[in-house]
Amino acid sequence: MTRTVIESQTKTVIIGFDEPFCVIGERINPTGRKKLAAELEAGNFDTVLRDALEQVACGATVLDVNSGAVFTNKMAQDPRYADNNFVEPPLMHELITRIQAITDAPLCIDSSVPGALEAGLKAAIGRPLLNSVTGEEDRLELVLPLVKKYNVPVVAISNDDTGISEDPDVRFAVAKKIVERAADFGIPACDIVVDPLVMPVGAMGSAGQQVFTLVRRLREELGVNTTCGASNISFGLPQRHGINGAFLPMAIGAGMTSAIMNPVRLQEMEAIRAANFLMNHDANGGEWIRFAKVIEAVEGGMSFAEASASIGAAGGRGGRRGGRRSE
Repeated sequence: MTRTVIESQTKTVIIGFDEPFCVIGERINPTGRKKLAAELEAGNFDTVLRDALEQVACGATVLDVNSGAVFTNKMAQDPRYADNNFVEPPLMHELITRIQAITDAPLCIDSSVPGALEAGLKAAIGRPLLNSVTGEEDRLELVLPLVKKYNVPVVAISNDDTGISEDPDVRFAVAKKIVERAADFGIPACDIVVDPLVMPVGAMGSAGQQVFTLVRRLREELGVNTTCGASNISFGLPQRHGINGAFLPMAIGAGMTSAIMNPVRLQEMEAIRAANFLMNHDANGGEWIRFAKVIEAVEGGMSFAEASASIGAAGGRGGRRGGRRSE
């Protein structure tokens, strides 16, 4: 069985075919969050730290940390701030350092800037997940050496120099290319987590079916774990959480092993907990029973985050113990 190992200083999370679904919390991301970007520009990390703790309480086992902030005011004063290569590396280092100080959840270092990826790798304790590499030649040559140097797993996104194809066979071919190129660097398939790219079902009626088929092929033919941006499936549609809540168990049934998503959503997390139980990835239903208590507390008036923190502290599953990676 393919097992992708992600570690903090004290916890190990395994993404695998025979493991509970891995929820990668997406909220530490200033892209599209003007208020958060403004806070980061002012050196205020309160929202970041609150989001980190809240996501872990609600069930995220890994935290995605994205440094793609636009510092509008500083940009007007200093043109260097218009360059992500200048802004992101020190910001990523600061984000990783601060988040690790308050939670031992393993991290996913997320940036399009190679310098920010390496800054995050230098700051991270343990074995983080790197997000991401694509099939573009320059990206492969920049990111895969970092993956090898730091001995970390990486998210591989199924697009290349030609862009994002609507043809699932093309997306599979890109994923296969990345896995093969990684092997050339001595990176095993177990350290490649493929994102087959979820298209919005509102724009492409076959989007869900495409993903389920792709995930099965990636598992059976390449032997890799998979992830996705779960909310992409419902983009532009009303009542998105209902669609997301249906999509996730179907994707899990097809073999998807993780998702980058917002865990502070009861409907989606309920669907994942139920799917884990039905897939026999929740021994004796212990996690489902605990989650049922969370639902009862929410029905009694508590927020999902409050209920999760309160009940999780009494008996939540904290993840496996793990050591630090060797450099």
